[in-house]
Amino acid sequence: MNWRARIGYAVLALLLIGGIVHGFSPRPVPADLVEAAPGDLLVTVEEEGRTRVRERYQIAAPVSGHARRIELKVGDRVEAGQTVVRIEPARTAELDARARAQAQARLEAALAAQRAAREQQQAAEAEATLARQELARAEALVRAQFMSQAALDQAAARDRAAAAGARAAAYAGEVARHEVELARAALMRAGRDAPVAPLPVVAPVAGYVLALPRESEGAVQPGQPLLEIGNPDSLEVVVEVLSTAAVRIAPGARVLLERWGGEASLEGRVRVVEPAGFTKISALGVEEQRVRVVIDLVTPRAHWQRLGDGYRVEARFVLWQGEGVLLIPASALFRQGDGWAVFVAEAGRARLRAVEIGQRSGLAAQVLQGLQPGERVIAHPDDRIADGVRLRPR
Repeated sequence: MNWRARIGYAVLALLLIGGIVHGFSPRPVPADLVEAAPGDLLVTVEEEGRTRVRERYQIAAPVSGHARRIELKVGDRVEAGQTVVRIEPARTAELDARARAQAQARLEAALAAQRAAREQQQAAEAEATLARQELARAEALVRAQFMSQAALDQAAARDRAAAAGARAAAYAGEVARHEVELARAALMRAGRDAPVAPLPVVAPVAGYVLALPRESEGAVQPGQPLLEIGNPDSLEVVVEVLSTAAVRIAPGARVLLERWGGEASLEGRVRVVEPAGFTKISALGVEEQRVRVVIDLVTPRAHWQRLGDGYRVEARFVLWQGEGVLLIPASALFRQGDGWAVFVAEAGRARLRAVEIGQRSGLAAQVLQGLQPGERVIAHPDDRIADGVRLRPR
């Protein structure tokens, strides 16, 4: 055998051995690689909520009688003192001494309620004055760098809440005054045999008609709802959150209101986290403990003027916010003992790396130690990924 044949056989043997080695060697595992990079992170709690008019008033029949048809429609503007419905005296029953005594008792109760409303108004005005003074002091301390911006935001939220409470107390005083007038009018008509003019029922405050529980004329009883009025400018958002999430939400916290129908998100601030929870059955039949959280809209009304009472919104409560933190996908993390770990792509192979994480949202996690910006991690490691396995980026 000459030297050329020997060389040919040697090359053929090498090719055969190389093919066998290549055929039995492990294939690279395809993997999704994501680069760890600085970014902004929001840790939020998302729940569905509804809007409602804060300052709403239900007008009820002060006496029994025959109510005329209400000509107002939902959405109509009403002024304070405007007659919204007239109630004619019932002609089939006469008011005797007992009815007169009852009317007198209602008048006394209305007077007592008016006095209580005045006291509540004075207390609310005092609280509003104190809140304004605290806000002024907080602004001075922030300018002097002795107080944080978060404390100033809480002082501003308390000032807005106190001002709203003072306005509501003033409206309650007006309602009590009108109740006294109605009770006096009913007492004046008690025991009269001759026909009297219909009793006008007036709006205690200015606003818009929100609902008409009763529109047609007919007999009414004392306390029967006739219509509801309110001011859409005092719109708030009520969200029912799980009690486990409510303990992480503080008054003054930032809220993003999304998917309400407009193009941009709305800004809100938590005003009240109610201290009492309640049981609610979910759509899957599971009992849940829920807590109501009331949110004030911070965005100017011009941006949400088409938003009305009872509209659906999606609320995102911001629990933590960071800027320029190192982020990786939350799906890249897995447990390793008592800590967390990821697979890092190095020179085409997967390398196991222990990491320390901080805050987490649904899709991203903050890395405190263990990774450097620019390193690539496997976004969705499966059971084929192990330390030292060759990778093929998808």
